[in-house]
Amino acid sequence: MTRGLVCAGVMLLGALTLSATRPAGPVVLASAVDADLAPPARLADTGLYVDGRIGDIDPRVRPFSPQYPLWSDGMTKRRWISLPAGATIDASDEHAWVFPVGTRLWKEFSLDSRRIETRFLWRATASRWVSASYVWNEDGTDAALAPAEGIPGFVEVAPGRRHSIPGRSDCAACHGPADRAQVLGFNALQLSTDRDPAAIHGEPLRPGMLTLRTLEEQRLLVPSRPERVTAPPRVRTNDPVTRTMLGYLSANCGVCHNGNSEIAGFAASLAYRDVVTDGDAVVRSLVGQQTRWQIPGVPEGRSVLLQPGAPEQSAIYVRMKSRSPSSQMAPLGSVLRDEEAVAALARWIDVTRGRTH
Repeated sequence: MTRGLVCAGVMLLGALTLSATRPAGPVVLASAVDADLAPPARLADTGLYVDGRIGDIDPRVRPFSPQYPLWSDGMTKRRWISLPAGATIDASDEHAWVFPVGTRLWKEFSLDSRRIETRFLWRATASRWVSASYVWNEDGTDAALAPAEGIPGFVEVAPGRRHSIPGRSDCAACHGPADRAQVLGFNALQLSTDRDPAAIHGEPLRPGMLTLRTLEEQRLLVPSRPERVTAPPRVRTNDPVTRTMLGYLSANCGVCHNGNSEIAGFAASLAYRDVVTDGDAVVRSLVGQQTRWQIPGVPEGRSVLLQPGAPEQSAIYVRMKSRSPSSQMAPLGSVLRDEEAVAALARWIDVTRGRTH
């Protein structure tokens, strides 16, 4: 079967304009954008490449790798971030960094070594974030801007399963509206040097990648906090299996299920600020928590998020293993079930009894 593009949860991430030890000059766009801040027509003109030469990543642009990657139907990804020269990230709230105007982020999706799509997020003004998806041609020599509405059913990724290039509204569903978009996957927990060795789909740190330590040492986070280096954040629990599972759930579910989102269907929060504050408390908040979504076969009104020792009676498991549009979680970003994560979740629920008291 010919495999094709898969939609990854819209975690648009990018390339940082700095040398190995200090900020460098700004990345110069190969062409100006329209006055209405429309994204460039070609990926080559977004600032990712040297002089717009496809494939030649600007050496001042910096790669990074979140320790808990978003599930993207088995796609491999590369990510970069770019800050304007001399600019810093406002990290006054350690859990809600504020990025300077001019920040650009990219995430490239590949399937079987073929580049398929690159997503772009750009803080164009103090009140406007611009998002876009770029689709690669067959031979990987160029990537053009996808239509604002996306490309439905772009390619088959499994029998009867097709990936769609996301539209701008799909980006906003996870990142939020253009005036206050969130950057996903680039935060203190995801960049922590205290990386989870059992992280599901964990990616190795490669030379030159940004981490919380390098951001702190290069004074790119303001205010500076030495504990980012001496005691980097991690999911707070003494159980390594719970650490791994909460890390995965926070990255894949916490953007919506954060205790505040209007579309979150339950009160429990998987936001990363909560899992790094007290992961065990997050688990307790899931156990026995009633959900409006009815688990098939469970008596009306008796469905709960997590039933220790009983994965099939836990809505969080039943919905994560589903890829039916009416029930799957996450609702966007994938058409194939994450078999490794579903199996890990079942094992974790099986042994959760006794750890929640």
